[in-house]
Amino acid sequence: MKKALPFLLSPAPKDYLWGGTRLKSEYGKQSNTKLLAETWECSTHPDGQSIVSSGQFQGLSLGEVLKIHPEYLGTHSKGNLPILIKFIDANSDLSIQVHPDDYYAKKNEDDQLGKAELWYILHADKNAKIIYGFQRKIDKKQLEYALTTNAIEKYLQYIPVKKDDVYFIEPGLVHAIGAGIVIVEIQESSNLTYRLFDYNRHDQNGNKRELHIKKALDVINLDNITEPKQPMRLLNYFKGYASELLCRCKYFKVERILLNTERYSNMADFCTGRSSFQVLLCIKGCGVLFGENIMINFFKGDCIFIPSQSVSLKLHGQAQMLNIGC
Repeated sequence: MKKALPFLLSPAPKDYLWGGTRLKSEYGKQSNTKLLAETWECSTHPDGQSIVSSGQFQGLSLGEVLKIHPEYLGTHSKGNLPILIKFIDANSDLSIQVHPDDYYAKKNEDDQLGKAELWYILHADKNAKIIYGFQRKIDKKQLEYALTTNAIEKYLQYIPVKKDDVYFIEPGLVHAIGAGIVIVEIQESSNLTYRLFDYNRHDQNGNKRELHIKKALDVINLDNITEPKQPMRLLNYFKGYASELLCRCKYFKVERILLNTERYSNMADFCTGRSSFQVLLCIKGCGVLFGENIMINFFKGDCIFIPSQSVSLKLHGQAQMLNIGC
């Protein structure tokens, strides 16, 4: 069987009202809108598909390519791309929200996936914070009353964040990204978000943004009052690069790669014969990915899809990347 070749992806842009300009100015993202809130870098979700921007499939959506070559997904995906990868620029506070798990979503949302997600902090302004669960016990009646009186914020746990922090957001956890934070989000392939509170903001048509109180109360975990801990991280050193595991769960695996091959003519094999796909997301620097019949120059902000059973690949350059798979 002919070995598959990796290819670059271009994202689907989202211009939500809380977005900023950092994704354009710092990560080279393109959009016709003034503000850019999210870019869906690797996605086959119908609400925003990424487009192949190099190689023989250039111009096709990632979903179209995977219909032609389902074997690119490998053995762990069960026929569908199970993840969605985003850049998010929160210029102002996001809504206070919660996500359902797979069971609830499949039963109540037309057999969709739920939404577990990982946040990797790329930038945080001084005093920037996220919301992560509750700071004290609260029951459903108290929560309902707090929502009707705009008093929900006093119950929430605010966590200061900094660059390079990692947070796992499980289904049922009340959460929000605060103003002044840029992240990479790795999540299940889902767009299910239940808003509890949105600071009484209005959309571009002057209407209050929709809330989803009933569904949120169905799925919310009222017992989570634990401050999140950073995962234990250990750098493993190889010729020309180092790697560290950020997260391994039933939904995805995420590693950070620190590439520095200035003292080497090339690098040892990066991936050979992997049984599932991988996605490389460059978050700093630049370099080149090369192998038999393939060479891809990549820069900060670029996303590369590596099919299962890819040709042997090497990396060269000075860069930091997230390596994401299942």
